[in-house]
Amino acid sequence: MSVFSAAMLLFLVLDPFGNLPFFVAALEPVERSRHTRIIIRELLIALAVLVAFLFVGRHVLALLGISEPALTVAGGTVLFLIAIRMVFPPQKGHGAEEVEGEPFIVPLAIPYVAGPSAMATVLLLSSREPARWPEWLAALFVAWLASSLIISMSAFLGRHLGRKGLIAIERLMGMLLVAIATQMLMTGIAHFWRSGSG
Repeated sequence: MSVFSAAMLLFLVLDPFGNLPFFVAALEPVERSRHTRIIIRELLIALAVLVAFLFVGRHVLALLGISEPALTVAGGTVLFLIAIRMVFPPQKGHGAEEVEGEPFIVPLAIPYVAGPSAMATVLLLSSREPARWPEWLAALFVAWLASSLIISMSAFLGRHLGRKGLIAIERLMGMLLVAIATQMLMTGIAHFWRSGSG
């Protein structure tokens, strides 16, 4: 996987357009003058969590003795389930959490930005080819930066795209993620089949 492909995969998993309504709702009770500061803080916390998973996660998997084909299939399954939720979201709430007062770490940084799917994807990248960690770090930063730019314009995009526009973009991102997840599943099964037959 190239750095561009990894960055695109991480961008789709971070799902900035799907997170826009959540950021708007969570920041609604907070003074408008503090919105930018809170968004930047939460995005930096999310980045720190994902970077930690990039460097520590593969050691945890090594201790558990999880093979690469199993990790690839598991990652593809998780991404497929996330993609299905993007294409066919639940009718009520779509996983939104009610927040009292100013949000801190939960739920904006975790789980909206650095959620289970993002953590699993970072873990998958670092575990399959750990020697390429500088490339995965660059891909993560690019995806995070692009997502941050979109989320920082949440109020502006929400007004101009509208709810239907945001939903349409999220559906498109979900369809792309379905294709990526299917490819990961096929790759993991093929690797397992080859290793088993060999």
